[in-house]
Amino acid sequence: MDAAYGAYRLDDRESYTAFLIAHARALPAVEAWLSDRAIGFAWRPRRDALAADLAALGCDMPEPLPFAIADDQAARWGALYVTEGSRLGGVMLARQVGEGLPRAYLESAFGPGEWRDFRQALDAAADDAAWIDRAVAAAERVFMLYKQAA
Repeated sequence: MDAAYGAYRLDDRESYTAFLIAHARALPAVEAWLSDRAIGFAWRPRRDALAADLAALGCDMPEPLPFAIADDQAARWGALYVTEGSRLGGVMLARQVGEGLPRAYLESAFGPGEWRDFRQALDAAADDAAWIDRAVAAAERVFMLYKQAA
């Protein structure tokens, strides 16, 4: 993932736009999949912030890549782990965005204590080693979707 997304220059309008388009090919697909399923944790989609940033750059949202994984509670948590965890990296990346470029998507950070609450809820949901294996497999599938989108 670092190699796939590290090639984008966030201080350059064209490269940053391509970076956001890559995210827009993956994130909405995962969020749409998650929104149709009960998880047991209140999460906030970021699709609208991503669409607003692209619109500010004169771009429409691209067609998302197809996304489907096994539908069980472990898979939901694994997918959510990736989307929620990317908020942490987004805040760091937002510092690299060029002046005057929109950054609502990357600045969609956690509020105080929200990441800790998420991790605690994830730990509480984990049943056993098989559950963890399914969650990890789902997380890896989401990472592969982002890599494909890049």
